[in-house]
Amino acid sequence: MHELLDFLGIKGPVLIAGLSGGILRALSRHRYKLREMFASPICGALAAAYLTLPAVAWFKTSGLPLPDTADDTTTLAGAFLIGVSAMWISDIVFELIVRKLKVAPDE
Repeated sequence: MHELLDFLGIKGPVLIAGLSGGILRALSRHRYKLREMFASPICGALAAAYLTLPAVAWFKTSGLPLPDTADDTTTLAGAFLIGVSAMWISDIVFELIVRKLKVAPDE
């Protein structure tokens, strides 16, 4: 499994942190939908796997105050936050797409 993740360019701890964020998001919903209970952790894990390292690098280059000695902690915290917010972001994006594609009923 480790070789497959390396081949895909995914760090295991980042994937798990994103998955955990997605699980938190799924459990914190007021209305539980079966689709979201499965999609949210997967979406969080994939978003964290591919967006965490660019996001942390962007934060470092933007001059935001980050701890110098805790690079791994910063990366995992970023992965968790991206995992939590990934499904919310996808909900917003899909809602905008549906609004744009929705045809107004003829009156």
